[in-house]
Amino acid sequence: MDEARAREILAAAGLPVAEARLLALGENAVFAVGGLVVKVGRDAELWERAEREVALAGWLAEAGIPAVRAAEERPRLVEGHPVTLWHRLPDAVRPAEPRDLAPLLRRVHALPEPGGFTLPRRELLGGVERWLRLAGDAVDPADAAFLRERRDAFAPAAAALTPRLVPGPIHGDALPRNVHVGPDGPVLVDLETFSSDLREHDLVVLALSRDRYGLDPAAYEAFSGAYGWDVREWEGCAVLRGARETASCAWVAQHAPTNPKALAEFERRVASLRDGDPEVRWYPF
Repeated sequence: MDEARAREILAAAGLPVAEARLLALGENAVFAVGGLVVKVGRDAELWERAEREVALAGWLAEAGIPAVRAAEERPRLVEGHPVTLWHRLPDAVRPAEPRDLAPLLRRVHALPEPGGFTLPRRELLGGVERWLRLAGDAVDPADAAFLRERRDAFAPAAAALTPRLVPGPIHGDALPRNVHVGPDGPVLVDLETFSSDLREHDLVVLALSRDRYGLDPAAYEAFSGAYGWDVREWEGCAVLRGARETASCAWVAQHAPTNPKALAEFERRVASLRDGDPEVRWYPF
Protein backbone atom coordinates (compact mmCIF):
# COMPACT_ATOMS: atom_id res chain seq x y z
CA MET A 1 0.00 0.00 0.00
CA ASP A 2 1.44 3.36 -1.04
CA GLU A 3 0.29 6.85 -0.07
CA ALA A 4 -1.97 7.18 -3.11
CA ARG A 5 -3.84 3.98 -2.24
CA ALA A 6 -4.12 5.03 1.40
CA ARG A 7 -5.67 8.32 0.33
CA GLU A 8 -8.21 6.42 -1.78
CA ILE A 9 -9.20 4.51 1.35
CA LEU A 10 -9.53 7.77 3.31
CA ALA A 11 -11.89 9.04 0.65
CA ALA A 12 -13.90 5.80 0.71
CA ALA A 13 -14.20 6.21 4.49
CA GLY A 14 -15.74 9.65 3.99
CA LEU A 15 -12.79 11.56 5.40
CA PRO A 16 -11.54 14.87 3.94
CA VAL A 17 -8.58 13.78 1.85
CA ALA A 18 -7.55 17.32 0.93
CA GLU A 19 -6.88 18.08 4.61
CA ALA A 20 -4.93 14.85 5.25
CA ARG A 21 -1.22 15.15 5.96
CA LEU A 22 0.87 11.96 5.88
CA LEU A 23 2.77 11.38 9.14
CA ALA A 24 4.14 7.88 8.58
CA LEU A 25 3.97 5.04 6.07
CA GLY A 26 4.74 1.50 7.19
CA GLU A 27 2.38 -1.30 8.18
CA ASN A 28 -0.08 1.57 8.60
CA ALA A 29 -0.41 4.81 6.69
CA VAL A 30 -0.87 7.44 9.39
CA PHE A 31 -2.49 10.78 8.55
CA ALA A 32 -3.29 13.93 10.49
CA VAL A 33 -6.81 15.01 9.53
CA GLY A 34 -8.01 18.05 11.43
CA GLY A 35 -8.26 17.12 15.10
CA LEU A 36 -7.82 13.42 14.34
CA VAL A 37 -5.07 10.98 13.52
CA VAL A 38 -6.23 8.28 11.10
CA LYS A 39 -4.41 4.95 10.71
CA VAL A 40 -5.02 2.92 7.55
CA GLY A 41 -3.85 -0.69 7.91
CA ARG A 42 -1.88 -2.33 5.11
CA ASP A 43 -4.38 -5.16 4.65
CA ALA A 44 -7.20 -7.12 6.28
CA GLU A 45 -4.71 -9.27 8.22
CA LEU A 46 -4.23 -6.30 10.55
CA TRP A 47 -7.93 -6.18 11.48
CA GLU A 48 -7.56 -8.16 14.71
CA ARG A 49 -4.65 -6.01 15.83
CA ALA A 50 -6.61 -2.84 15.06
CA GLU A 51 -9.54 -4.13 17.13
CA ARG A 52 -7.22 -4.91 20.03
CA GLU A 53 -5.49 -1.53 19.82
CA VAL A 54 -8.81 0.34 20.08
CA ALA A 55 -9.90 -1.89 22.98
CA LEU A 56 -6.56 -1.24 24.67
CA ALA A 57 -7.05 2.50 24.45
CA GLY A 58 -10.38 2.20 26.26
CA TRP A 59 -8.90 -0.10 28.89
CA LEU A 60 -5.98 2.26 29.56
CA ALA A 61 -8.40 5.20 29.81
CA GLU A 62 -10.44 3.35 32.45
CA ALA A 63 -7.23 2.61 34.36
CA GLY A 64 -6.20 6.27 34.24
CA ILE A 65 -3.02 5.62 32.23
CA PRO A 66 -2.04 8.62 30.06
CA ALA A 67 -2.18 7.21 26.53
CA VAL A 68 -3.61 7.97 23.11
CA ARG A 69 -7.40 7.77 22.97
CA ALA A 70 -9.50 6.32 20.17
CA ALA A 71 -12.11 8.61 18.61
CA GLU A 72 -14.34 5.65 17.65
CA GLU A 73 -15.04 2.49 19.65
CA ARG A 74 -14.36 0.10 16.76
CA PRO A 75 -12.22 0.11 13.63
CA ARG A 76 -13.84 0.57 10.25
CA LEU A 77 -13.24 -1.97 7.49
CA VAL A 78 -12.89 0.03 4.27
CA GLU A 79 -12.19 -1.79 1.01
CA GLY A 80 -10.42 -4.55 2.94
CA HIS A 81 -8.34 -2.21 5.12
CA PRO A 82 -8.81 -1.55 8.84
CA VAL A 83 -9.15 2.17 9.56
CA THR A 84 -8.92 3.55 13.10
CA LEU A 85 -9.54 7.12 14.25
CA TRP A 86 -7.68 8.70 17.16
CA HIS A 87 -7.86 11.98 19.02
CA ARG A 88 -4.90 14.09 17.98
CA LEU A 89 -2.54 14.99 20.80
CA PRO A 90 -1.50 18.60 21.49
CA ASP A 91 1.88 19.64 20.12
CA ALA A 92 4.84 18.33 22.08
CA VAL A 93 6.48 20.78 24.47
CA ARG A 94 9.83 18.95 24.25
CA PRO A 95 11.28 15.65 23.03
CA ALA A 96 10.60 12.63 25.22
CA GLU A 97 13.45 11.28 27.34
CA PRO A 98 14.00 7.89 29.00
CA ARG A 99 13.04 9.38 32.37
CA ASP A 100 9.59 10.20 30.94
CA LEU A 101 9.05 6.57 29.99
CA ALA A 102 9.83 4.98 33.37
CA PRO A 103 6.79 6.23 35.36
CA LEU A 104 4.44 5.20 32.55
CA LEU A 105 5.93 1.69 32.50
CA ARG A 106 5.60 1.42 36.28
CA ARG A 107 1.88 2.15 35.97
CA VAL A 108 1.38 -0.27 33.08
CA HIS A 109 3.33 -2.96 34.96
CA ALA A 110 1.02 -2.55 37.95
CA LEU A 111 -2.06 -3.42 35.87
CA PRO A 112 -3.79 -6.80 35.97
CA GLU A 113 -4.85 -8.60 32.80
CA PRO A 114 -7.62 -6.75 30.94
CA GLY A 115 -11.18 -8.02 30.93
CA GLY A 116 -13.08 -8.43 27.68
CA PHE A 117 -10.09 -9.18 25.46
CA THR A 118 -6.85 -11.15 25.63
CA LEU A 119 -3.39 -9.74 25.15
CA PRO A 120 -1.03 -11.88 23.04
CA ARG A 121 2.38 -13.06 24.17
CA ARG A 122 5.33 -10.90 23.14
CA GLU A 123 6.53 -12.90 20.15
CA LEU A 124 9.88 -11.19 19.96
CA LEU A 125 11.35 -13.71 17.54
CA GLY A 126 8.14 -14.42 15.65
CA GLY A 127 8.96 -12.17 12.69
CA VAL A 128 12.51 -13.42 12.06
CA GLU A 129 11.58 -15.93 9.36
CA ARG A 130 9.36 -13.49 7.48
CA TRP A 131 11.98 -10.71 7.56
CA LEU A 132 14.72 -13.03 6.32
CA ARG A 133 12.43 -14.33 3.61
CA LEU A 134 11.77 -10.76 2.47
CA ALA A 135 15.53 -10.14 2.40
CA GLY A 136 15.95 -12.99 -0.07
CA ASP A 137 19.23 -13.10 -1.97
CA ALA A 138 20.17 -9.58 -0.87
CA VAL A 139 21.82 -10.96 2.27
CA ASP A 140 24.49 -13.65 2.58
CA PRO A 141 22.76 -17.04 3.07
CA ALA A 142 25.31 -17.83 5.78
CA ASP A 143 24.22 -14.73 7.71
CA ALA A 144 20.56 -15.72 7.39
CA ALA A 145 21.38 -19.24 8.60
CA PHE A 146 23.33 -17.79 11.53
CA LEU A 147 20.32 -15.72 12.63
CA ARG A 148 17.98 -18.70 12.31
CA GLU A 149 20.32 -20.71 14.53
CA ARG A 150 20.37 -17.89 17.10
CA ARG A 151 16.57 -17.69 16.99
CA ASP A 152 16.26 -21.42 17.55
CA ALA A 153 18.64 -21.22 20.52
CA PHE A 154 17.16 -18.14 22.18
CA ALA A 155 13.48 -19.06 21.82
CA PRO A 156 13.54 -21.98 24.32
CA ALA A 157 16.00 -20.14 26.56
CA ALA A 158 13.65 -17.16 26.80
CA ALA A 159 10.67 -19.42 27.47
CA ALA A 160 12.52 -21.00 30.39
CA LEU A 161 13.45 -17.74 32.16
CA THR A 162 12.46 -17.13 35.78
CA PRO A 163 11.36 -13.48 35.96
CA ARG A 164 12.13 -11.11 38.81
CA LEU A 165 8.90 -9.16 38.20
CA VAL A 166 5.36 -10.55 38.11
CA PRO A 167 4.41 -11.15 34.43
CA GLY A 168 1.49 -9.26 32.92
CA PRO A 169 0.69 -6.38 30.54
CA ILE A 170 3.65 -4.69 28.86
CA HIS A 171 4.01 -2.03 26.19
CA GLY A 172 6.24 -4.23 24.06
CA ASP A 173 8.29 -1.49 22.37
CA ALA A 174 9.28 0.65 25.33
CA LEU A 175 11.32 3.46 23.78
CA PRO A 176 11.15 7.24 24.28
CA ARG A 177 9.95 7.59 20.68
CA ASN A 178 6.70 5.99 21.86
CA VAL A 179 6.12 8.71 24.43
CA HIS A 180 4.66 12.13 23.60
CA VAL A 181 5.34 14.93 26.08
CA GLY A 182 2.48 17.40 25.80
CA PRO A 183 1.43 20.30 28.04
CA ASP A 184 -0.15 17.83 30.51
CA GLY A 185 2.89 15.57 30.69
CA PRO A 186 4.08 12.31 29.08
CA VAL A 187 1.57 10.15 27.19
CA LEU A 188 2.07 6.63 25.79
CA VAL A 189 1.59 6.25 22.05
CA ASP A 190 1.79 3.31 19.62
CA LEU A 191 -0.18 0.59 21.39
CA GLU A 192 0.25 -2.02 18.65
CA THR A 193 2.84 -4.11 20.49
CA PHE A 194 1.02 -4.29 23.85
CA SER A 195 1.34 -7.84 25.12
CA SER A 196 1.15 -9.97 28.23
CA ASP A 197 4.54 -11.41 29.08
CA LEU A 198 7.63 -10.85 31.19
CA ARG A 199 7.72 -7.23 32.35
CA GLU A 200 11.48 -7.43 31.85
CA HIS A 201 10.87 -7.23 28.08
CA ASP A 202 10.06 -3.53 28.48
CA LEU A 203 13.21 -2.85 30.49
CA VAL A 204 15.72 -4.72 28.32
CA VAL A 205 14.89 -2.37 25.43
CA LEU A 206 16.67 0.61 27.00
CA ALA A 207 19.47 -1.53 28.41
CA LEU A 208 20.20 -2.55 24.83
CA SER A 209 19.87 1.07 23.68
CA ARG A 210 22.55 2.02 26.22
CA ASP A 211 24.98 -0.63 25.01
CA ARG A 212 24.29 -0.69 21.28
CA TYR A 213 22.60 2.52 20.13
CA GLY A 214 24.52 5.20 21.95
CA LEU A 215 22.02 6.09 24.68
CA ASP A 216 23.78 8.31 27.23
CA PRO A 217 24.57 6.16 30.29
CA ALA A 218 23.34 9.02 32.49
CA ALA A 219 19.98 8.95 30.71
CA TYR A 220 19.81 5.20 31.26
CA GLU A 221 20.60 5.64 34.95
CA ALA A 222 17.82 8.25 35.18
CA PHE A 223 15.43 5.74 33.59
CA SER A 224 16.34 2.80 35.83
CA GLY A 225 16.36 5.06 38.88
CA ALA A 226 12.87 6.37 38.07
CA TYR A 227 11.60 2.85 37.44
CA GLY A 228 13.19 1.59 40.65
CA TRP A 229 15.24 -1.31 39.28
CA ASP A 230 18.02 -1.92 36.77
CA VAL A 231 17.16 -4.98 34.67
CA ARG A 232 20.87 -5.62 34.10
CA GLU A 233 20.98 -6.98 37.66
CA TRP A 234 18.72 -9.86 36.56
CA GLU A 235 20.40 -13.07 35.43
CA GLY A 236 17.96 -13.43 32.53
CA CYS A 237 18.86 -10.07 31.00
CA ALA A 238 21.46 -11.50 28.62
CA VAL A 239 18.94 -13.98 27.21
CA LEU A 240 16.27 -11.37 26.45
CA ARG A 241 18.93 -9.04 25.11
CA GLY A 242 20.24 -11.75 22.79
CA ALA A 243 16.76 -12.52 21.54
CA ARG A 244 16.06 -8.84 20.87
CA GLU A 245 19.38 -8.40 19.05
CA THR A 246 18.55 -11.38 16.84
CA ALA A 247 15.15 -9.93 15.97
CA SER A 248 16.62 -6.47 15.35
CA CYS A 249 19.14 -7.87 12.86
CA ALA A 250 16.47 -9.76 10.95
CA TRP A 251 14.18 -6.71 10.92
CA VAL A 252 16.84 -4.64 9.15
CA ALA A 253 17.42 -7.45 6.64
CA GLN A 254 13.99 -7.02 5.07
CA HIS A 255 15.05 -3.57 3.78
CA ALA A 256 18.31 -4.79 2.25
CA PRO A 257 16.94 -5.56 -1.26
CA THR A 258 16.18 -1.90 -1.94
CA ASN A 259 18.44 0.00 0.47
CA PRO A 260 22.25 -0.32 0.48
CA LYS A 261 22.43 1.43 3.88
CA ALA A 262 20.18 -1.25 5.36
CA LEU A 263 22.43 -3.97 3.96
CA ALA A 264 25.51 -2.31 5.45
CA GLU A 265 23.81 -2.00 8.84
CA PHE A 266 22.65 -5.62 8.67
CA GLU A 267 26.19 -6.80 7.97
CA ARG A 268 27.57 -4.64 10.80
CA ARG A 269 25.10 -6.15 13.26
CA VAL A 270 25.64 -9.75 12.22
CA ALA A 271 29.42 -9.35 12.35
CA SER A 272 29.25 -8.00 15.90
CA LEU A 273 27.11 -10.96 16.97
CA ARG A 274 29.46 -13.45 15.31
CA ASP A 275 32.41 -11.81 17.09
CA GLY A 276 30.61 -11.84 20.42
CA ASP A 277 31.24 -8.10 20.87
CA PRO A 278 28.35 -6.62 22.89
CA GLU A 279 29.41 -2.99 22.46
CA VAL A 280 29.81 -2.51 18.70
CA ARG A 281 27.69 0.53 17.88
CA TRP A 282 24.46 -0.15 15.98
CA TYR A 283 22.52 2.60 14.26
CA PRO A 284 18.72 2.98 14.31
CA PHE A 285 17.04 2.18 11.04
